[in-house]
Amino acid sequence: MPRFKLLVEYDGTPYCGWQRQQNGPSVQAAIERAILKTTRQAVTLHGAGRTDTGVHASGQVAHVDLDRDWRPSELEGALNFYLKPQPVAILSVEAVGPEFDARFSAKGRHYRFRIGNRRAPLAIEQGHAWHFPKPLDEQRMHQAAQLLLGTHDFTTFRAAACQAKSPVRTLDRLDVHRQGEIVVIEASARSFLHNQIRSFAGSLAMVGEGKWSPERLREALDARDRKACGPVAPPEGLTLTRVDY
Repeated sequence: MPRFKLLVEYDGTPYCGWQRQQNGPSVQAAIERAILKTTRQAVTLHGAGRTDTGVHASGQVAHVDLDRDWRPSELEGALNFYLKPQPVAILSVEAVGPEFDARFSAKGRHYRFRIGNRRAPLAIEQGHAWHFPKPLDEQRMHQAAQLLLGTHDFTTFRAAACQAKSPVRTLDRLDVHRQGEIVVIEASARSFLHNQIRSFAGSLAMVGEGKWSPERLREALDARDRKACGPVAPPEGLTLTRVDY
């Protein structure tokens, strides 16, 4: 049974997340419907990461098994045709071997969180950045972020409902920089806990606003207590940008 790797881009605003759910539309279900219309085959699409409600992706990866072989370019064009006018695009399709798994073969995941840091409300960036009207010191945020690098118990920065068996993760990158009115947080790791990056963003904003010192962020990490976390940033600032294999 041929297996195909899909590179997917989507605006997560109208969706309840990547994963198929009963309570609303999902990206997974939208692509599965497009596959059904293209191949007349009901399938389960497997994604590299289960992005939450309102979270976007410019580099999500998924795989699917089909009954017959397809030319990748033909499959890509057909899926994009049937996905219209939804804000989901198949950027590429590649034939892969049966050993490839979008989730379990992944060696690294990269996310970007964007904060619109200005007094005026966001217009163009609405839905794609967290509006934060108070001034943020991005250099102070970056300094604090470096204290979280490495292998730690990240209990403080994961959702209470997180289903991961262990809170221990290795954080490879957590950089903060400014692009005009946008403060950008770049995070990389093999895998992340549920709400981990949004928890980082909310706590780093406390540092950038001057309410927390960088050392306070490290103390929150060491507490291994969800109550020590700052406010969780909203989902619209978060984008899955790349998955490494």
